[in-house]
Amino acid sequence: MAKTLIIADPEDKKPIAIPRGLQLAARLGQDADVVGFTYTTLSAIAGGKPKRDEVKKRLLADRERQVQAQIDRYIRPGQKVGLKIAWEKDLESWVSKQCAGDRYSGVIKTGNRSESLVHTSTDWQLLRNCPVPVLLIAEKKWQKGKPVLVTLDLSTKVASKKKLNEKLLGYGAGLANALDVPLKILCAIEIPTLLQDLDLVDPIAYENEAREQMAPYIAKLADKFDVPERDFHLKRGPVQKVITSYAAKIKAQIVVLGTVGRKGVKGRLLGNTAEKVLRHLKTDVLALKP
Repeated sequence: MAKTLIIADPEDKKPIAIPRGLQLAARLGQDADVVGFTYTTLSAIAGGKPKRDEVKKRLLADRERQVQAQIDRYIRPGQKVGLKIAWEKDLESWVSKQCAGDRYSGVIKTGNRSESLVHTSTDWQLLRNCPVPVLLIAEKKWQKGKPVLVTLDLSTKVASKKKLNEKLLGYGAGLANALDVPLKILCAIEIPTLLQDLDLVDPIAYENEAREQMAPYIAKLADKFDVPERDFHLKRGPVQKVITSYAAKIKAQIVVLGTVGRKGVKGRLLGNTAEKVLRHLKTDVLALKP
């Protein structure tokens, strides 16, 4: 059975990932592996390679004791948790390689959303490159009764995007069930900016037509996943604005969304919808690829 991979928080940060990750893994009926990273340049240490190896070994042991103490504090009865300490500064590459097979069902990491637009943080790299779903956790604890929000593209005609919709809804329903909270589904009806700016479209008529076109698809998804149609919500506006404002309104504790990572300069400067949403959300985010 696949396990959850939890990335331990840095040594100088408040523990968030391990307690929340172990809690979720237990709710999902999964075991977990925890990885703690440590790395520093040792070239300035006198004494040659033997001395550097000694210092490295000591640092790895110190980090192992620290992370193990967190595991011992938050582990659930009967839960199996493995521990790996990696001497590695490229966290994203290490994690992506570990998740390349079917070993892990997902990655849990405390989110860092304070990076500038031109800097590609580890979070963004994981969203783009990690082959399994990535759950970025905020500091705010999960609250009883607050919903899981799944965001879908219900206007798409593309088969791969429809498949992603089903994947998102399946994961969202599983999370809501595991946490014993309501499930809400959201779709933004975004009017092309140019058409709206030139008054070439009536926003209300555009929205009504979109709702009519989406209705059969909503009924199909509702039936397949046994979700009431009343839990599907359609809101007009830019995708990132609709998602962030609605998530705040309903106090969603996890937002489930799809992400298609872009490569190169364009991806770094513009990001995709998931990255734009992440800059504004104050909640947990589970990102899935097609």
